[in-house]
Amino acid sequence: FLPFRLGWNRMVGQGKEGEAVMKNWRRILLITLAVFVGVYAAVAIYLGTYYRADMDAVYAMSEESDVQFGIWGDGTRVFEPEGEWDTALIFYPGGKVECDAYWQLMIRCAENGIACMLVEMPGNLAVFDVGAAQRVMERCPEVEHWYLGGHSLGGSMAAAFTADAGWVEGLVLLAAYSTEPVDVPVLSIYGSEDDVMNREKYEQYRGNLPAGFEEHILEGGNHAGFGYYGPQKGDGEAMISRDAQIGQTAELIAEFLK
Repeated sequence: FLPFRLGWNRMVGQGKEGEAVMKNWRRILLITLAVFVGVYAAVAIYLGTYYRADMDAVYAMSEESDVQFGIWGDGTRVFEPEGEWDTALIFYPGGKVECDAYWQLMIRCAENGIACMLVEMPGNLAVFDVGAAQRVMERCPEVEHWYLGGHSLGGSMAAAFTADAGWVEGLVLLAAYSTEPVDVPVLSIYGSEDDVMNREKYEQYRGNLPAGFEEHILEGGNHAGFGYYGPQKGDGEAMISRDAQIGQTAELIAEFLK
């Protein structure tokens, strides 16, 4: 301790000069602490602000369906169809959207014979757990055919994972695009009234999808219409009901996966 103190004294000097150095160090430490606290608060506020699922709609959907529902320890929601099944869809939610908002879409797909695994993302952002699909797949070795999909940011992250995964048989993009080349069949769906998805980037990255990929534009649909989480900032006004948009989407997904 003594050598350290002697070295410190030599560095800061004595008297007024030393006091000035100490004040500067205190100021630097206080500024650093203030910046850290400010960044932490900003991140906490950002992650705490998201689109919440309409739980009344979620509960109503559950009561009307014969689909078997379960939830894993990591928060993944599992929707199992009746009877035998060997095909599953892993779904990544849109950015800053609570995963339960896609409950009805998952139920509709399961009613068409497709098991669905709806992943709960950290901070409601798929970018924080792009590899979640690998964990889901490893837990269900009985599934023979795996597909991956997602909405908006979730779709782009699903595409990023698919680009490097060798076991995904097809990709479902809802109001999303792939920034990386993928070589599996792709189903792309978006609404005609969608004002959230960047159309320029969608066209820019079109070449990353395989030639002849399946594309559907839902007339009257918008960006938020794929889930039950209310209106989304900057989105266009839907000309069809949310239930109609989800129903059409589920039918297209079922046809694509079969």
